[in-house]
Amino acid sequence: MRDSIIKNIAFISAAFLITSCGNNIELPKGDPDHGGLVVPAGFDVVVVADSVGSARHMAVSANGDIYVKLRGAKPKGIVALRDVNNDGKADTVKYFGDYDDQGSYGTAMRIHRGYMYFSTAGEVYRVKFTPGQLIPDGKVEMIVKDDYKNDKHGYEHIAKPIALDEAGNLYVPFGAPGDVCQILNRVPGEPGEDPCSQLEEHGGIWKFSASKIGQTQKDGGTRYATGIRSIVAMDWNKADNTLYVAVHGRDDLNSRNPNEYSRWQSAVYPSEEFLRVEEGANGGWPYCYYDQDKGKRVLNPEYGGDGIKEGNGASFTQPLIGFPAHWAPNDLFFYTGDQFPDRYKNGAFIAFHGSTNRAPYPQAGYFFAFIPFENGKPTGKWEVFADGFVGENALVDVSDAPYRPMAIAMGPDGSLYLSETVKGKIWRVMYKGDKKSFGEADLAKMEARKSLSHIKTPHEIDDNLKKGQVTGGEKIYQTYCASCHQHNGKGAEGRFPPLVDASWVKGDKTKLINVLLNGLEGNIEVNGVGYNAIMPKHSFLTDDEASGVLTYIRQNFGNKHDEITAGEVRKLRKK
Repeated sequence: MRDSIIKNIAFISAAFLITSCGNNIELPKGDPDHGGLVVPAGFDVVVVADSVGSARHMAVSANGDIYVKLRGAKPKGIVALRDVNNDGKADTVKYFGDYDDQGSYGTAMRIHRGYMYFSTAGEVYRVKFTPGQLIPDGKVEMIVKDDYKNDKHGYEHIAKPIALDEAGNLYVPFGAPGDVCQILNRVPGEPGEDPCSQLEEHGGIWKFSASKIGQTQKDGGTRYATGIRSIVAMDWNKADNTLYVAVHGRDDLNSRNPNEYSRWQSAVYPSEEFLRVEEGANGGWPYCYYDQDKGKRVLNPEYGGDGIKEGNGASFTQPLIGFPAHWAPNDLFFYTGDQFPDRYKNGAFIAFHGSTNRAPYPQAGYFFAFIPFENGKPTGKWEVFADGFVGENALVDVSDAPYRPMAIAMGPDGSLYLSETVKGKIWRVMYKGDKKSFGEADLAKMEARKSLSHIKTPHEIDDNLKKGQVTGGEKIYQTYCASCHQHNGKGAEGRFPPLVDASWVKGDKTKLINVLLNGLEGNIEVNGVGYNAIMPKHSFLTDDEASGVLTYIRQNFGNKHDEITAGEVRKLRKK
């Protein structure tokens, strides 16, 4: 017992020294090429680990150990990394995790008051730390459970990020089961339900006790905020004791409302919103969305909107900043360290995972942004903090992205850790310049990067990657299919299945035609990977249009199969 107490005191003392000393601790040497990243002047970067797996959120303990939640739980859904010799590289990499996982959408990873909190698609867990021990050996406790598989509305946007305040509360979003609240989900021309019944259990944030076991929305949870479609990025800002989130906006304005929205408008609107969320906040979903150029909320077309009508949009909680559409904010972190220049103190970092559905324009996002705060409020200006994940050429398909930014965490010395999901690469960003002289000149090269195709707002004509090239079945594909399955048919792993060498495409024609006409919902497996997104009905296509797009799919992307005729479509449609 005495030895254990002495060991714990020694560990706590070491952690205190690491935390207190800030820049006094010698930082490891950075990689010559900054690990491939572009960062502001004065910063250095070292690659901690190159390929830990499909990494989601991340946290760093008081002694510098890194914990990453992986997508799914097979074979083990959490990875721990330790740098033994302080060279910045992970010397020890261990996988662990014994818990039930309803789905493959592992997200949260936070360390709070001696516990590690993490989540799956349907559960939030915690396990107690033993100081100095890399792998927690305490009992895994289920704090919150979401029975989404039995949800009458279906399930989409089921990630479970979390935030924890200093009063013992846990905040968990419950995403909306669609883009807007339609009775028939994702069907062109289908009006929105008013009032929206989905808001009873979706499209908002619920508050729970951070220590009570076995809570559900109905037993232990209270609705904290509503009208918010989908959240993956959230953090509790200790400076003003308030919850902040970055919201995923809706998709497919054009494919479901072609008379009101062009493909260019569908690529750049609606905004990804940075919100300050107080109790009782209402973000306006599903009735409206935020237009970052107008600086207003306007009505969704399913509720009578045309991109101009505002309705009662002004009555809802307004975002602090509206980012361009589909950038996919997947993590949010308020910097509290002392290593970086003072302008970063209490400011917000956002990880943009990058778009999948901007066709026929370049995919966008794929970088880490920073938002300065002054007097507890954002300045309204955002900056590029870390870039270089997808190069500088136009990115056509998400599957071509070498890296997709995902997570942000801070080490005990104030270093910032960044990760991505394609390979599970982790970088450590350190400041080694003169903090007193850091200013606009040091940020100039980052500001210039806003003109790159994956960050700038595309020109409606010049940046159309398919202008004058698409006709017939390909045109139908680019209009209704490419936003999910991508230009190259490879899809987005874990979200939208590929069409390349897929049994759904090369097999029974009847099955493929039925999927197009009737849609598909539920768990499927394609080429050994599980998917559970909703494929909407496309019964609005004529027989000729349906046969054209299905033939295009069966005879492209490396597929070499016979055509599907309009007669075959007509025959099945009658049945």
